[in-house]
Amino acid sequence: MHFQLQGADTHSKARAGIITTSRGKIHTPIFMPVGTVGTVKAVSQQALYNEVQAEIILGNTYHLYLRPGLEVLEAAGGLHQFMGWDRPMLTDSSGYQVYSLAQRRKLTEEGVTFRSHIDGTKHTFTPERAVDIQRSIGADIIMVLDECTPHPCSYTYAKSSMELTHRWLQRCCTHFDRTQTAHNSYQTMFPIVQGSIY
Repeated sequence: MHFQLQGADTHSKARAGIITTSRGKIHTPIFMPVGTVGTVKAVSQQALYNEVQAEIILGNTYHLYLRPGLEVLEAAGGLHQFMGWDRPMLTDSSGYQVYSLAQRRKLTEEGVTFRSHIDGTKHTFTPERAVDIQRSIGADIIMVLDECTPHPCSYTYAKSSMELTHRWLQRCCTHFDRTQTAHNSYQTMFPIVQGSIY
């Protein structure tokens, strides 16, 4: 993956560029349609290609992990093949979905344990497991596991949350590097900007 800066605004931090991946180019900034469980709802693949002209779509790790599940996705050859999409794809870390399950989850230094909203089964995402799941899904860009900081929150909470996310980032980076192979070398990992409004 390669990023080329094409232009920057002299009065702000706004910038434009091109991310080049093995599956195509992404002009930034960009609108990224969300394909929660392997499909962008109410939009056909033809419309995504021809009308929306989507250069990248987002797959939701939490939902894909629960349904259709990793075995199904792996048997299909990854999410791209499962849904018939040949352009770049990003998967999120599930931080937001786990955050939204506040009554069904427990956050610790090790990771997050939660109960499925579908059947109540118990699951644990560590930073390492989040990397493994997204590798299995086959996204071009995978995101590190983070704590999605609630809003509003105090400066102290935001700082603590950011520091936890940074420690998880280090674990994600170590595991990502350790599990890099020729087969998955097209994948890149992105961090999450944290800090709430601070």
